[in-house]
Amino acid sequence: MAKVKSKWVCQNCGYESAGYLGKCPQCSSWASFVEEVEASGQNKSAQEFLNTEKPALLKDIEIDDKVRIKTEISELDRVLGGGFIQGSLVLLAGDPGIGKSTITLQTCGRICDTGKKVLYVSAEESAQQIKLRAERLRIKSEKLYIYPQTNLENIKKQIDEIKPDFVVVDSIQAVYSNNVESSAGSVSQIRECCNILMHIAKAKGITTVVIGHVTKEGNIAGPKILEHMVDTVIYFEGDKYKSFRILRSIKNRFGNTSEVGIFEMCESGLRCVNNPNELFLNERSQITSPGSAIIVTNEGTRPLLVEIQALVGSSPYPSPRRVANGLDTSRLLQILAVLEKRVGLNLSKQDVYVNVTGGIDVDEPSADLGIAMAIATCARDVVVDTSTVIIGEIGLSGEIHPVNNIEKRLNEAAALGFKKAIVPYVTNSDYTNKKLEIVPVKRLMDAIMACVSKA
Repeated sequence: MAKVKSKWVCQNCGYESAGYLGKCPQCSSWASFVEEVEASGQNKSAQEFLNTEKPALLKDIEIDDKVRIKTEISELDRVLGGGFIQGSLVLLAGDPGIGKSTITLQTCGRICDTGKKVLYVSAEESAQQIKLRAERLRIKSEKLYIYPQTNLENIKKQIDEIKPDFVVVDSIQAVYSNNVESSAGSVSQIRECCNILMHIAKAKGITTVVIGHVTKEGNIAGPKILEHMVDTVIYFEGDKYKSFRILRSIKNRFGNTSEVGIFEMCESGLRCVNNPNELFLNERSQITSPGSAIIVTNEGTRPLLVEIQALVGSSPYPSPRRVANGLDTSRLLQILAVLEKRVGLNLSKQDVYVNVTGGIDVDEPSADLGIAMAIATCARDVVVDTSTVIIGEIGLSGEIHPVNNIEKRLNEAAALGFKKAIVPYVTNSDYTNKKLEIVPVKRLMDAIMACVSKA
């Protein structure tokens, strides 16, 4: 008889303890420990995938030309670095209803069109529900297998019988293994199921995509080791009140990290947005008003032009409000402190609201100068020239620091019809873009004087 072992596991970070603890010593979360029972004598998943391969010299290893599986979905291929790698394990996570199942089902349809067999395992929906979605997405492939199942051993058996080239598991939190006694969705179950799927992918050369849930804090549910086990981690982001979605790579062993793909949610599924700048600039206000500035931020290798809006007004409360939507609040507070100290703009009794239009999050320091311009122009009730883009990072002493990929940003702004660019001053720098009026600035006050319209 198998020996039964009981343990207490933190459901946030996976920390294990022999007894119950009110507070996790690793992640400091409260009331997160759940008792789990593991039958150690039954766990043989690791031994099942042992092989007899021997070490090989690097020069003797041959790479197949078909090592990448292209989905022909341009934005998805961009995020993946050119397509799925054969035998890789990819984790796709996102908020409920954001479109994870939609993008994976569309991907399965495109891969089946290339002649490959695909197995779509649904642990949360029935076959009829998936059929309805497939009809809406106009997917009519003859090599797409739908398998509603939650037991991992049954899934593994079907993989051995069908021998697919591509497998999707939707979702990893709903799948359970008989090797672990705890319920589906627990840390032990997620870790064991992902480990078995990883061995299947590597041993059989099957590209596998697992869909994961996120917590209310926005993190992937389950232990952090889940992100370390997979080859690629992709987040599906977006504002539920907007039609577009952002696919962001935060880990990729076979491509560029921090790469993004832009999609628009339509009635027939997700549509690639090949020119996202037109999408974001269409979101900006058509009425010229104080407190608006256009910045050029970098998302991966792609420059994006977005509008920063600011609203400054008298506060009826002793402590004025500082609200940032799409920005880091601590970064906003730092910019406000620099404006007060270095420019002399008194905002101590003013409410300040800053918003990035379009629902995109901007984390890059190159947006600092645009944020400062939006706040300063709104406070003084003046307008920034609508044909001007603003690029630059602000230091604590009010100096403007240079940013990376400045030429690529300027080329994108010129292609969209902008006439003027406020950029950081760089010694011995020669900006080659002739379509823009380049205004290099050294300090924040110089930038304010340069970008305010003379109307």
